[in-house]
Amino acid sequence: MGAAAPSSWQAVRVTAPLALLDSAGLYFRSFYALPDSMTAPDGTPVNAVRGFVDTVARILVDRRPGRLVACLDADWRPQFRVDLLPSYKAHRVADAEENAEEVPDTLTPQVPIILDVLAAAGLTTAEADGYEADDVIGALAHHETAAPVEVVTGDRDLFQLVRDEPTPTSVIYVGKGWAKAEVLTPTEIAERYGVPRAQAGAAYADMAALRGDPSDGLPGVAGIGEKTAAKLITQFGSLDALLTAANGSSKDVPLKMRLKLADAADYLAVAPTVVRVAVDAPVKSTGDGSIPASPANPAELTRLAEQWNLGRSTDRLVDALAAVGS
Repeated sequence: MGAAAPSSWQAVRVTAPLALLDSAGLYFRSFYALPDSMTAPDGTPVNAVRGFVDTVARILVDRRPGRLVACLDADWRPQFRVDLLPSYKAHRVADAEENAEEVPDTLTPQVPIILDVLAAAGLTTAEADGYEADDVIGALAHHETAAPVEVVTGDRDLFQLVRDEPTPTSVIYVGKGWAKAEVLTPTEIAERYGVPRAQAGAAYADMAALRGDPSDGLPGVAGIGEKTAAKLITQFGSLDALLTAANGSSKDVPLKMRLKLADAADYLAVAPTVVRVAVDAPVKSTGDGSIPASPANPAELTRLAEQWNLGRSTDRLVDALAAVGS
């Protein structure tokens, strides 16, 4: 499918939410939360697989979505972002190269197993060539006009997606694990970060661009922290309006602040495109998001459970499908 969700999605249990999973974030968290002593008979670690499958089952049972899409990274460091800002996630590449011989990669072999389990269960996955999962989530949320959207993630970058219209979009933030998941709407984002509620998602993205984020290689504007960034966005309404005022020597922007913004002009020219999700990402999916009442391929799911020693995880997923699926 393209970036816009197909019309068939709009008729599926629109009163129940569309759950969009930040899959990589969820299986990374499972990988680090569970011991690598969880292995298949051949010795392959399956801690990420079991944790991820259990999380999906919990999401189904606890959130009762009408549709669910596991969104994937086709490219975790898209070239269009690197071209605009070479520092984007550059340190992660360097860290991976520096530590390649010290840290055994036991997560990567688990990802195909996760995808196989999702396919056998009949759950939809989606990705976009050259884009991150964030962009896939952003595109699907942006184009959803029938159901509420719930974004399940531990990544604060996706706070920019909260909205009221045309359908409510909230973030189920799992930064502290599913047991401590927080439901964040525009109200919570506005209260937490001091940005205007009416445009909390867009304001968060603008604030993040000003503030920067070392974990993503975003330098931000020197001397502007989170509180100052939020105050400026609230005062002027948007980053564009702030820069227009500063470039016009507005008295509303003190000289010292105008100089800081001027020094960061090159960064600020590209930061919004780097920070904001690409809602026009060309999304391709394996299905329409429907949740089956039973696995699409039960024999294959059983085989995978036995081959990879997935224990009760797949049983819990099957039970969740039966409870929620249609």
